[in-house]
Amino acid sequence: MRFFLVFKVALFSVLVPGAVTLYFPYNILSRAGGGLQPADPALAVPAGACILVGAAIYLWCARDFAVQGLGTPAPLDPPKNLVVGGLYRRTRNPMYQGVLLILLAECLLFADPALAAYAAAVALVLHCLVVFYEEPLLGLRFGDAYRAYCRTVPRWGFALSP
Repeated sequence: MRFFLVFKVALFSVLVPGAVTLYFPYNILSRAGGGLQPADPALAVPAGACILVGAAIYLWCARDFAVQGLGTPAPLDPPKNLVVGGLYRRTRNPMYQGVLLILLAECLLFADPALAAYAAAVALVLHCLVVFYEEPLLGLRFGDAYRAYCRTVPRWGFALSP
């Protein structure tokens, strides 16, 4: 059972966030003709650090979904329990913020306008997904516990204290 849950989390992570942060940016950069050469090699280290932090945030949250929530990040197999520990104590959407941090780092590294437009579109889609789909659904699934959580934890950004 536990192996299957880990497999589902890994599969979703490769197919969705992996595609959003690797496959589509690679295709955008390949079509632009600039390839994968950094715009400024001096930015490779800070951009790489941001990519690693973004990936660590995503992986931490995916683990919390599996361990605390007994589910996956996939909408077809969501957590059964409301996850409010770990990074979710500081922000309601750390997984998305990790993905966006990776995209912002790629924008910094490659300085490609098409990649920046893509990252902005992803941010807008994620915001709309959260506001118009996820929050209403979580309100129905978890009721007052979720509404109380929303009152104390910001949707975006990180609260300094829980």
